[in-house]
Amino acid sequence: MKRSNAQRLRDALEDDIINGRRTPGERLDPEALCQEFGVSRTPVREAVQQLVASGLVTVSPKKGTFVARVGIDELIEMFEVMAELEGMCGRLAARRINETELRALRLAHARCEIAASAGDSDDYYYENESFHDCIYRASHNGFLADEARQLKQRLKPYRRLQLQVRQRLMSSLEEHGEVVAAIESGDTVRAEKALREHVLIQGERFSDFASSVRRFGVYSEAVADGADR
Repeated sequence: MKRSNAQRLRDALEDDIINGRRTPGERLDPEALCQEFGVSRTPVREAVQQLVASGLVTVSPKKGTFVARVGIDELIEMFEVMAELEGMCGRLAARRINETELRALRLAHARCEIAASAGDSDDYYYENESFHDCIYRASHNGFLADEARQLKQRLKPYRRLQLQVRQRLMSSLEEHGEVVAAIESGDTVRAEKALREHVLIQGERFSDFASSVRRFGVYSEAVADGADR
């Protein structure tokens, strides 16, 4: 999948932040980024705007751009809401999807399968976005789809982080298969449940996620009581 300079830069910065190469509170100098990545100021500005939208970066007037300090308790709360929005989209899609949209969903699932088989978490990350967007469109509820997309945008880097956990690519793909089967059969309850559980962080997945997020230097009481979520 061809990516713009802004997308490549954003992905690189996401990866640096997620893996601790850029630490919470660290200043991001636009001129230095231009030189480091060999790009003009425009893709740097676009990449920073996208990182601000996802919550990884903050901009302080007259001070500059900084790597954000992330609170895991807020992240988990956002994932809980995201799970409910996705479940609702799945329920409506199972009722309202048309043949054209169903073909697009199957194709998106097939592309996810190719990326997962190759072990390419970055490619899977983008194909996964397309897969979920197919479901949003098939819900035929524009307001709900917009709300889901907006929250998904904020959670993008953390969903990407989840995909780096061992075996997550294949388990995610299996969950996609259950979602497709539920929507194909028109089973609204099954589709809602499958999508909610696909997104919700719980049990062992919570432990893996919390361990990964600690790379940000985040400590929260939510880690201690995460098993109850």
